[in-house]
Amino acid sequence: MATMVKRIKLGSQGLEVSAQGLGCMSMSAFYGPPKPEPDMIALIHHAISSGVTFLDTSDIYGPHTNEILLGKALKGEMREKVELATKFGGVLKDGKGEIRGDPAYVRSACEDSLKRLEVDCIDLYYVHRVDVRVPIEATMGELKKLTEEGKIKYIGLSEASASTIRRAHAVHPITAVQLEWSLWSRDVEEDIIPTCRELGIGIVAYSPLGRGFFSSGAKLAEKFAEGDIRQYLPRFQQANLEQNGAIFDRVNEMASRKGCTPSQLALAWVHHQGDDVCPIPGTTKVENFNQNIGALSVKLTREEMAELEAIAGGDAVKGDRYGEGMPTFKHSETPPLSSWNPVAE
Repeated sequence: MATMVKRIKLGSQGLEVSAQGLGCMSMSAFYGPPKPEPDMIALIHHAISSGVTFLDTSDIYGPHTNEILLGKALKGEMREKVELATKFGGVLKDGKGEIRGDPAYVRSACEDSLKRLEVDCIDLYYVHRVDVRVPIEATMGELKKLTEEGKIKYIGLSEASASTIRRAHAVHPITAVQLEWSLWSRDVEEDIIPTCRELGIGIVAYSPLGRGFFSSGAKLAEKFAEGDIRQYLPRFQQANLEQNGAIFDRVNEMASRKGCTPSQLALAWVHHQGDDVCPIPGTTKVENFNQNIGALSVKLTREEMAELEAIAGGDAVKGDRYGEGMPTFKHSETPPLSSWNPVAE
């Protein structure tokens, strides 16, 4: 029996999306070599026909090739069936990454994404990472202009601190904040989630399966292809894998009792966080996609939620989410607007 994918309101500005989205990054980048284009287009079409219409990409995925892929997949009437989200801010230059949020760059990045996606308007446009050299008000000012010009409908932030979210929201309402939230990534619950809820901002959970960890546990690390960034992340290092693997084993055992897969159980936990939360698991395989939407049918009691949280709670998870020096919400504060001299940028 097919799972019905319900619709939810994301934020308070009017955006409505499928209750589960599709993260498209791994189709083109970061988790090994790019996958065959015809297969990925077929997967995107299958997702849309299954009711998963909230598609997530970024200009840094590839770079650029993932947006081009989505542009091809959404030609014609397909465009009207989806809520299309992309992001800007990450720039690869001479093999090195930098983050830009200056107004001129915001505009040029948006124009370039529109061309690659072959669309007139982006439904949800995120600041992918916050440029800590530029006041968030300056970045938001340009995004506000782009909404007034009809080039973007809604504005989002990714990996932003609570105070950055507040400052941005004061310039123009933020529709969604994208953040890593899963059974083994819960640091956002302290400050970020309550801030979003107070301001009526939707929550988009990326890596809700712990970057694939809750699909296959520690053995995932044995199968990383060349170019898969997960092999450099602390949680997948050998020193941490034994303890983290034990977490997966316990989730797997509970899933067996529930009659579902461990990934469905981990994803169901995210879905049970509330109707203002939309997880966007990524995949490159139709069978994994089908399994992921099956998570919408998994019902958890309060006791089961507590049992799951106890498995991965406290100090159970070894290793940070990202390696040292990689930008996250913990270091995304920007200078005050009064201190900014745009000429110097």
